[in-house]
Formats: sequence, structure tokens, C-alpha cells
Amino acid sequence: MLTIALSKGKLMESALDLFRRAGYAITGLSGESRRLIFVSPENDMTFLIVRPSDVPTYVEYGGADAGIVGKDVLMEQDSDVYEPLDLGFGACRISVAALQGSGSNDRLSSKVRIATKYPRISERYFNMRGIPVEIVKLYGSIELAPVVGLADRIVDLVETGSTLKAHDLAEVEVIAQSSARFIVNRASLRLKQEPLMALIRKLRSVVQNQKALSGHGHSSAVRTRKRKAARS
Repeated sequence: MLTIALSKGKLMESALDLFRRAGYAITGLSGESRRLIFVSPENDMTFLIVRPSDVPTYVEYGGADAGIVGKDVLMEQDSDVYEPLDLGFGACRISVAALQGSGSNDRLSSKVRIATKYPRISERYFNMRGIPVEIVKLYGSIELAPVVGLADRIVDLVETGSTLKAHDLAEVEVIAQSSARFIVNRASLRLKQEPLMALIRKLRSVVQNQKALSGHGHSSAVRTRKRKAARS
């Protein structure tokens, strides 16, 4: 039996939908469920429902054979896991943001104070640019930090940017793109190679089909716009 760690929250429903489209009939489990462990004997799987930041830990140390988590979490924790699939959903970006009109000036003579829940990503990024920083670790409401003078900038996950705009913040730089990833414990890949590789193949097929459909839809929209332009 495979044990799969799933992230609570935004990625949960998309992850379950991915498994269902891959042919795994998972009934009785949803993003609203309060259960932390769900046994699916018909699929020979057990699902662990854990905090996103805990998924890589469960997988790395063998509490789970595989898991689904955002790339942002993997970058922050630098976990020793195998990462065979970019699942495509949960797309967002890790960005630097500042109050409108204040984001272009680096204070090279003193440390720039950064509020974030990604201290490692932030420190690596600014160190590579030669900018000294002071990291203020926050766990939520990151956007408030520049507004109340707690920090010069923030590093946070951005999807649409609407929350930033609501607090008079603007993206200054994009550090990295993030999306949901399927990760695997390295020992499990040897010991449970057959079922894990079968699962990876099925998930990959769903992801590739989804990309093909998205590409077809984009191409159709482009062709439609060109035809309308030609007629006009």
C-alpha cells in the first residue's frame, strides 16, 4: 500500500481531482474533511492530510511514500526528495513587493528589512544580489508589514496581485514561479518502484493531456482573433 501526503488548503481539491482523472476512485475524501488519515483499500493507498509545510518532511523521512506540495515549500525547505512531476495546478509566483513608489531604491548602505514566511528563499535571493538584509519571519498577514513600517519589503506568494493592490503594494521583482509538485521518498522509489512508477505514469498522462487541451484552447482563441481581424 502506498502512503500519499496531501496538502491541506488550496491544493487539496485539485490534487484529489487529479487522482480521480488518473483513474483512482476516491470517495468520501474532500477538502472539507476533518480526517487526517484516509484509507482507500480499493486503490491500495492511504492518504495523509497535513499542513503544506509538513508534506516534504513526511516524504523525506519515510512517513509517506509520496506527496503533493507547492514548489515554494520545496524551495524554502530544500528537502532531499525526488521530484518527478510538475502538476501544473496551483500556479503562482514568489515575489518581492513594496509600497507603491518605494520599490526601486536599494539601501546599499544599510540592511533592507524583509518580512516573509520564506526566510531561506529571501536571504539566498538578496545575498546573490549583494544586498544585506534583515529577515523578519511572519506566518500570515505579510502585506501589513510595509504598511505599518515593520519592513521595507515583503517576499510572499502572489497569484493575482489583488491583495497587494488592496494594501497599496506593488511587485518589484519575481524570484521564482511555483506550482504543485509530486514528490517521492527516495527509498520508497527503490522498495516500491512498481506501484510508484505506475502512479507517476498515470499522473503524468493526465497532466500532459491537460496541457494539450490548454494549448489547443489557446491556439483556437488566437485563430479566432486572427479571423475576426481579417474580416474587419
